[in-house]
Amino acid sequence: MQAKVNLKLVDEVIKSWGADPAFLIPMMQDIQAQYNYLPRPALNRLQEKLNIPLTRVSEVATFYKTFSLKPKGKYIIQVCTGTACHLRGAPRIADSFMRELGIEVNGTTKNGLFTLSTVNCLGACALAPVVKVNEDVHGQVSSDKVKKIIEAYAARKK
Repeated sequence: MQAKVNLKLVDEVIKSWGADPAFLIPMMQDIQAQYNYLPRPALNRLQEKLNIPLTRVSEVATFYKTFSLKPKGKYIIQVCTGTACHLRGAPRIADSFMRELGIEVNGTTKNGLFTLSTVNCLGACALAPVVKVNEDVHGQVSSDKVKKIIEAYAARKK
């Protein structure tokens, strides 16, 4: 489920950074903020407008874990698997999300609404186990709460 890429938007991002190749990473961050991933046409446009090799753009896009070349869902669910969360049931919570959404970790639902991932730490150990959906932090999550979290975000779609 790939988004249609607005090259004028990509051009605006490039212009806002002065078309300076030194700012490739922040440009890519801005583009990813718009699409939740780095679409191929946007990467091609960066290469073209910044006059740098496509291999350089691809290197950066694949080196940093924060960047994604695959479309992600509207809601990115991150299950913390750090020590405190792990000890308080993070593996069960991740399994519950996989079961409810019908996807594996790093997968995206067919409707493009949810992407599920695990992260090493969300820095909220006192709230363990922790789940983050986009910028919203959910603490003391149990397997029982997983379905409610999914339903709450799915309802926002309407």
